[in-house]
Amino acid sequence: MVRAVWAVLRMVSCQGAAALNLNVSGSVIDAASSFRSVHVPFRAAHSKVRHLSSAVRMPEITTDHLDKKQVQLLSEMCILIDENDSKIGADSKKNCHLNSNIDKGLLHRAFSVFIFNSEEKLLLQQRSDAKITFPGCFTNTCCSHPLHTDSELEEKEAIGVRRAAQRRLEAELGIPMAQVTPDEMTYLTRIHYKAQSDGVWGEHEIDYILFMQKDVELNPDPNEIKSHCYVSKEELKEMLKKAKKEEVQITPWFSLIAETFLFTWWDNLHDLKQFMDHNKIHRM
Repeated sequence: MVRAVWAVLRMVSCQGAAALNLNVSGSVIDAASSFRSVHVPFRAAHSKVRHLSSAVRMPEITTDHLDKKQVQLLSEMCILIDENDSKIGADSKKNCHLNSNIDKGLLHRAFSVFIFNSEEKLLLQQRSDAKITFPGCFTNTCCSHPLHTDSELEEKEAIGVRRAAQRRLEAELGIPMAQVTPDEMTYLTRIHYKAQSDGVWGEHEIDYILFMQKDVELNPDPNEIKSHCYVSKEELKEMLKKAKKEEVQITPWFSLIAETFLFTWWDNLHDLKQFMDHNKIHRM
């Protein structure tokens, strides 16, 4: 059971570009080594948001220096929510990820997928250097957002979120959609966290946790993913130790989940129903 001490966690922010050779499953992973740990306290959303559009004004931010494909994705419409995960509108991915708006309370819906293979090893990805938030960081299998579309807005049993996860698993990792159907994903619970990536961009999300165990075909998009690997529990624990020593970069949401719930869930992959809690939102 998760101890209360985990409520005060340090989160890992990605900065720097030095390389570290990290041995995982006999292979060598190149990871950026310079980063800083930051504590990210929860701050309740307090801005008034109009239905169907954000009341927060988007400041003038230049994206000329950013990857063109990733900039195009900034126009996608995310689902705005209140701190209880109730839908209150929609706004662009760009607006949702600006620290200036996050500081005013802008909050959106997201998901994190964890795929385990038949050997019960967890599939990790290293985010590409083209990513606008947390580039070069290691993280769980897939992390993204449901869009403000009819199919992904549907909330019964989190089916809209699970459809979004299926879409992004194909887009990022090249996993055929037929291999990752929504019915095969177990929706466990939700976490609420906030983290800055740099002085301009950040995250403020209620994150749906989705688990799945299956051997899948992979064909990653290099614009999304720099590298990927399967890790055992012990290999991930070693990676977390390296992160604490500032030797490897890990996304803040993955760090939070790994330091609290992940290993308990991992020990019970064949009996996850006991951990399903669709009522509580864990404030991280």
